[in-house]
Amino acid sequence: MTRVLLAVAHGSRDPAAQQCVLSLTNRVARSADGIAVRTAFVQNAKPSLAEGLDDAAAQAGPDGVVVVPLLLSSGYHLSSDIAGAVRAAGVPVARPLGPDPRLVRALSDRLRAAGVPGQAPVVLAAAGSSDPRALADTRRQAAMLAAHRGAPVVAAFATAARPTVDEAVSFLAHVTGQSVAVAAYLLAPGLFHDRLWASTGTWVSGPIGDHPAVAELILDRFTDRAGTATAARSLCLAGARRSMADWTGGARGDRRKSA
Repeated sequence: MTRVLLAVAHGSRDPAAQQCVLSLTNRVARSADGIAVRTAFVQNAKPSLAEGLDDAAAQAGPDGVVVVPLLLSSGYHLSSDIAGAVRAAGVPVARPLGPDPRLVRALSDRLRAAGVPGQAPVVLAAAGSSDPRALADTRRQAAMLAAHRGAPVVAAFATAARPTVDEAVSFLAHVTGQSVAVAAYLLAPGLFHDRLWASTGTWVSGPIGDHPAVAELILDRFTDRAGTATAARSLCLAGARRSMADWTGGARGDRRKSA
């Protein structure tokens, strides 16, 4: 049976953001032995999520498709946009990419590439959300990064939540007396990364992008969800078979009694 990993990104009008996502999914495809990798976007880019689901289902049927959200946390796009679409299509959806220890590898490499010293305090800067689950996920990722670096890391948000990035930079500079780095907790370039460049951080890292650890994580999210979905289908099928056996056994018994 053909299996399809449908990677679903947020989407952006910035062509660089789309190219970054496609570079990442192409990296996933190169490692996806026997799995077809497709890309779709929630908004602002093509193919849309609906188009991506239709194409994937045409190739593999709904039982052969798993949606992997290219999102770094829970939140509205996952719980509403993606969940609603996959529910209607009968397709399972994997967990978001973050928080996860493998993202620490990607974040650390991006900080290193930006020239950030190993012990510098860091603001982990996410896009932001009004959903408390998304904020909690970002704070958990910040704690993972802090444990890895052995230095203070504070989660902050470019929009919709506090602390803002500049508030967090000011706080860390005050309590540590050091220059502060901003780690972009963003998958791709675009409006939010432009805002980070305008922040008061001494260094700003690039987006996580097509880092090998992220490609590995996407494949693992697919495998975990595909295995769960297969097990659930097997249980449903076994239950249906037991019900059918009970019904036919009862019918045979009825016939024997009437004979």
